[in-house]
Amino acid sequence: RMYKQIRNAIWIVSLIVLALSLILIFGMSYRYFTGLQEKQLRTELELASKGIEISGVDYLADIAMDDYRLTWIEADGTVIFDNMAETQNMENHLERTEVKQAIETGYGTSSRYSKTLSEKQLYAAKKLSDGTVVRTSVSYATFWALMFAFGQAISAILIFVIIGSYAVALRISKNIVKPINNIDLDNPLGSGEMTGLEEIKPLLMRIEIQRNQHIRDNDEIEKASRIREEFTANVSHELKTPLHAISGYAELIVNGLTKEKDIVPFAGKIMEEAQRLTTLVEDIIELTKLDNGALDYCKEDVDLYRIAENTVDSLLTTAESRGIKIELEGEHAIISGIPKIIYSIVYNLVDNGIKYNQKNGSIKVSVFPSGGHTVLRVSDTGIGIPEDSIDRIFERFYVVDKSRSKEVGGTGLGLSIVKHGCIIHDAEMSVKSETGKGSTFTITF
Repeated sequence: RMYKQIRNAIWIVSLIVLALSLILIFGMSYRYFTGLQEKQLRTELELASKGIEISGVDYLADIAMDDYRLTWIEADGTVIFDNMAETQNMENHLERTEVKQAIETGYGTSSRYSKTLSEKQLYAAKKLSDGTVVRTSVSYATFWALMFAFGQAISAILIFVIIGSYAVALRISKNIVKPINNIDLDNPLGSGEMTGLEEIKPLLMRIEIQRNQHIRDNDEIEKASRIREEFTANVSHELKTPLHAISGYAELIVNGLTKEKDIVPFAGKIMEEAQRLTTLVEDIIELTKLDNGALDYCKEDVDLYRIAENTVDSLLTTAESRGIKIELEGEHAIISGIPKIIYSIVYNLVDNGIKYNQKNGSIKVSVFPSGGHTVLRVSDTGIGIPEDSIDRIFERFYVVDKSRSKEVGGTGLGLSIVKHGCIIHDAEMSVKSETGKGSTFTITF
């Protein structure tokens, strides 16, 4: 479609230029030939005037003028001689414009339709010394007569130009469209013959940007698909473990296959697995909400230090039961955020610090300003994270020490929740850890 539009546009422009050129040429030609006729007519008039002045009627008897009409007129307007008409049948010429001008000023011209010759004539008249008037005239070449005279030449030129302009329009439009048709969509900026065309470079750059964006989008879609598949598989596995344990212990008790003294321990196992299952489900629900952009929440001004303080208070009993000391330091800091999600971030970091700490270890929670931002830092003296696992700890269900995680009731979702919470708040997170010495998580809001 674009090719046809370009071709037609070029062709139409060519025809318009041709038409305007022909009009200009014929206009100038008509003006030139008209001027030439007037000059020749005046020359003939001068020759006839001299001849009549010298020889009188004898000059008229011998004159031969095939292209020009010669008329001799008395001062009262009576026609004495006309080389193309019978004088007795001619009207009085005293009121003719050119004759009247000649009598008054000595010379006169005009152009009009001649009833005698039945065609348009150009007239020139001159007054002689005896008061008579000599007049010459010639057929007036009109604009259309001139065009008709050049009809064959004009037709040939028109046919040639129309065909030629159409051929040129075809070639030019093909050359314009060719680079666009030859764009390599897989490597637009590397298209050899394209790189020299400055006009389409913005188009190529736009295509390259969109291609890269499309590749990134596809990669993100594939990655998200893999994550969903892995998440589904992991959820199924993680749910089966506590459910099998609960089902097994309950079956033993129901069927009376346990001793009286084992019933209470078995019930305790059932309660532990149920609590683990409840925690797992709660974490899955929380992570699902974060995946959906936390649409149920609105940001507001919150005190990060106050949230950290509440979190420490809620986990203090759990920490003390394991001999872990928690210390909170810093100052009040107002940030724009979603209170529930920020609480979840702090809670999971401190909870992980408790679960994976050394015996009689410690946790330090810090809130402080830095360079116009607010920083949350949670440090522990725990088992640490191997260097090759630091990049993976935020993956769902990934745990560094599976036996330790099962022992303390970890779900492997806590740090995934922290990561998504940071993304929602445009916060930056960094991790430093050393195996056997502890880990430090720093979040900058």
